[in-house]
Amino acid sequence: LTRDLLVLFQACTGIDNIAEAITLLELNNWDLVAAINGVIPQENGILPRYDVDLLILMTSASSSSSPPSSSIPAFCPVQPSRHILERQSRMLSFRVEYRQRSTEVVLEDASTVGDIKSILETELQVPVSKMQLKGWKSGDVSDSTILRSLHLPKNNSLYVLTPDIAPSASTSQSRYQGLSNQNYLLVISHREAQRDYSLNFPASKTIQEVRQPHTCLSPSTSMTLASSGISYPCHHLTVCRRSSPALTVDQTDECTDVHMVSDSEGDDFEDAPEFGVDESEVFGMGSASCQKSPMMPENSENEGDALLHFTAEFSRRYGDCHPVFYIGSLEAASQEAFYGKARDRKLLAIYLHNDESVLGNVFCSQMMCADSIVSYLSQNFITWAWDVTKEANKARLLTMCTRHFGSVVAQTIRTYKTDQFPLLLIVMGKRTSNEVLNVIQGNTTVDELMRRLMGAMEIFTAQQQEDIKDEDEREAREMVKREQDEAYRLSLEADRKKREAQEREEAEQVHQERIRKEQEEEREAIRLSLEQALPPEPKEEGGEPVSKLRIRTPSGEFLERRFLGSCKLQVLFDFIASKGYPSDEFKLLTTFPRRNITQIDPAWSLVEAKLFPQETLFLEAKE
Repeated sequence: LTRDLLVLFQACTGIDNIAEAITLLELNNWDLVAAINGVIPQENGILPRYDVDLLILMTSASSSSSPPSSSIPAFCPVQPSRHILERQSRMLSFRVEYRQRSTEVVLEDASTVGDIKSILETELQVPVSKMQLKGWKSGDVSDSTILRSLHLPKNNSLYVLTPDIAPSASTSQSRYQGLSNQNYLLVISHREAQRDYSLNFPASKTIQEVRQPHTCLSPSTSMTLASSGISYPCHHLTVCRRSSPALTVDQTDECTDVHMVSDSEGDDFEDAPEFGVDESEVFGMGSASCQKSPMMPENSENEGDALLHFTAEFSRRYGDCHPVFYIGSLEAASQEAFYGKARDRKLLAIYLHNDESVLGNVFCSQMMCADSIVSYLSQNFITWAWDVTKEANKARLLTMCTRHFGSVVAQTIRTYKTDQFPLLLIVMGKRTSNEVLNVIQGNTTVDELMRRLMGAMEIFTAQQQEDIKDEDEREAREMVKREQDEAYRLSLEADRKKREAQEREEAEQVHQERIRKEQEEEREAIRLSLEQALPPEPKEEGGEPVSKLRIRTPSGEFLERRFLGSCKLQVLFDFIASKGYPSDEFKLLTTFPRRNITQIDPAWSLVEAKLFPQETLFLEAKE
């Protein structure tokens, strides 16, 4: 089946090189349709349905009829069938720019580059022999090159150069005036990083203003883009590093010299001499000292002050639309990002800047200041920054990274070269250690940067959900434990109160018992004293009149005693009290008529109280 896929892929794409065909198939995991779409993109991005069916049928038929082989490279590409060739043919669209003229050319991919030039000769009135067609992704091509072999997308942009045909002065002047309110797209190719950057500038921008954020300045760059003679609306440039010329005596700091070369030829700069500017002076670099102030002072004692300076300088260079940089130490930023509640945690983005990198200004102005990146970083990241241009600051950063993230991260940062900066480290806090999820280098695009940030967020979100679940379960367990502890505390408190109440009750009982005993003892003492103070009981045979009294107690018992008729009632009351019935607690009553003797004056005699010669009385407790 692998052999059949290779044969069909070569037949559909026309790629004769077996190794190249195998590489393309491997890049698409041997998905035939995806590999063909990658080489020959259709109008809607995928092959039509009947082509897929045809390929499947061909694959099935081939796999059932072809004998197995031991080596794929031994196969030779086969010629595609007429049906596939007819289905393979595509229409390609080219927008060709020439001296402020734009021409649309549409033809089949079976045509050659020479066919495009023939059409342009009629449209532009330029001989094919004096025409150079530029803008091909694969470099220069010959007139006989078949378009299909270039694997072009459906829509393409090219431009025509005519170095042997000089425009008139009036044409050039009108061109400059017409472009003054337009915008240029400068496509800058960085050779070392092998990346392309697209920058938009108004035509009124000077060469100096275009170059200032990216290179050291040279004195003769005040010409505007409109008057420089570069291609409109798109011009291709190449940036590379070259050795700096010798600096003057008063220049103490070295400046990396960046050489920016126009990829256009001939008439791209045909008008520059008219304004006194040489082509090499427009996009070449003279020797000059960089006047930019450092992003961060060297050997700053306080990290917060250093980051305040970094933020202010970043805003001065690139504007106020940038991520909010955390002002504080790396440790404080880590605490803010990693060690709050799980729902509040964020990723830590560490931006490392280097002014000596040619990618620094493009990355800052085009990526770090893009609205989408700024918004995404602000919502999901704690962004901390540091400048490693100075060796002292870089060494300080490596020390901080070793302390917080381990020696591996510090060694990783140490291995990156200057031209690979800026770096954006995406760090995620974990239970036992901090993990660097991604290291994004400066040679990237906004889409790629956003994709990698979102990829890091997906990993972080999955981890965060687990942390939230664990935290919720832990909090639930702690809540149950707190409730149990509270219930146990309340139970102990209730037991304590019950025990204290019982102890109070017992103490009260003891106290009351002691009072009762004291009262009884007091009564007994009073009773005894009264009993001892009573006069002796008179005899019946004595000469004095005697009164015999019979007293019934509340318990039904009777008390009997003889008293002299001349005895006072108080003696009677004392006798009753000596028997345990004091007059302050009991009433002494007669039976008939009912009288309360205790209410009579105690000084009366028994005779005066009519308790003579005998009387029956009874005791009744007072209410």
